[in-house]
Amino acid sequence: MTEPTPAAPTPPAPAHVIPNDAEMARARQILDVISSAYSARMVGQERLRVSLLVGLLAGGHVLLESVPGLAKTTAASTLADTVRAQFRRIQCTPDLLPSDITGNQVFDVKTGNFRTVLGPVHANFVLLDEINRSSAKTQSAMLEAMQERQTTIGGEVHALPSPFLVIATQNPIEQEGTYELPEAQMDRFLLKEIVQYPSPAEELEILSRIDSGVLDPQAHGAGAVDLDDVVFLQDLARRVHVDPAIRSYIVSLIYVTRRPGEYLAPESARALRYGASPRASIAFLQAARALALLSGRSYVIPDDVVTLRHLVLRHRVLLTFEAEADGIRSEDLIDQIFAAVPTP
Repeated sequence: MTEPTPAAPTPPAPAHVIPNDAEMARARQILDVISSAYSARMVGQERLRVSLLVGLLAGGHVLLESVPGLAKTTAASTLADTVRAQFRRIQCTPDLLPSDITGNQVFDVKTGNFRTVLGPVHANFVLLDEINRSSAKTQSAMLEAMQERQTTIGGEVHALPSPFLVIATQNPIEQEGTYELPEAQMDRFLLKEIVQYPSPAEELEILSRIDSGVLDPQAHGAGAVDLDDVVFLQDLARRVHVDPAIRSYIVSLIYVTRRPGEYLAPESARALRYGASPRASIAFLQAARALALLSGRSYVIPDDVVTLRHLVLRHRVLLTFEAEADGIRSEDLIDQIFAAVPTP
């Protein structure tokens, strides 16, 4: 008897096809599973959950910053544990070498030849823990991986798995033993989230869970979501409709960051050292689509762009040294930029 021919996988729909109701319902089911796993291990930090999911859906990397002890690593590993995928954690230290991340060529005594040993960056989810404790040379080793989704070892190019997501954590630059990330690498992150302290009520809940044994930082998720589900979500996010008026809104906002003297007060304009690159426009487009999908919509609204303003721009709108010395925050300038551009 002839074996039946396996059915070919369903190709993704074209980017111009807006998600239908059935696809939106399936997306909601998958996202509910991920959110439930997050809530089981994390207390509060709702903004952090949204940032991680936006990065996952948009296929962009996320940088998390806060003082130690605010569960940045737990949040990142929880997201990875929920998906049945390759997950690698890289603990960044001053003596970490680029080859420790990307891989190296090792001489094989038995064969008399060099063989390539791929580094831990070759995984679907990569957690770079305390990235700014590694040297600038080691940090730069991630540039090719984050942008081109590949590594070059001994002149050979090795593609990274798909999907590929980097979640990096860093401590504030003022802390001892930290190195400031280069601007080029900061720009590779789709979003930068500043993780806040929990409220007193949330901290009481943390203590309660610790006493009852419910909150175990070492516990692993059930892996209830497949890589195919992640690919489905990312494909769906790319198909979320963005009106031309919102595209123009995004471009206008980025333009103001480059020409602040024409739109902002003189003292605010002088505080800006550099404006945002086209990567910022792309980041707004991708992240707004992901946020719309998270909100259960197949179309982007202006509020999506406004909600993402700090996440997308705080690491791209660079301040002068004088502005930083005066205590001016990039978030305040971002708010002024948004106030200068009419909302469609």
